[in-house]
Amino acid sequence: MAKSKITDLRDHLFETLTALRDKDHPMDVNRARAVAEVAKVVIETAKVEVEFLKVRGGASATGFLTEAEDRDTEASPVRAALEIRAGGARR
Repeated sequence: MAKSKITDLRDHLFETLTALRDKDHPMDVNRARAVAEVAKVVIETAKVEVEFLKVRGGASATGFLTEAEDRDTEASPVRAALEIRAGGARR
């Protein structure tokens, strides 16, 4: 099984939103709730990973948060989280 990334989670969540909004064949609401519940758990684990990155000084943890998201982009969720935790403003 291939490792999933935070970007995959975003894609799945947006696909769920799109499916819910489909007027002809909307996704079952209970299924969408299940997707949202699983996403919450995954997001909580990502928060733990961000804390790990903070302690390790940005060293990559599990690969869920990609290297590009960790350091190389201005819109990095990890960079933003670390800046907010450090009391800095998000750019």
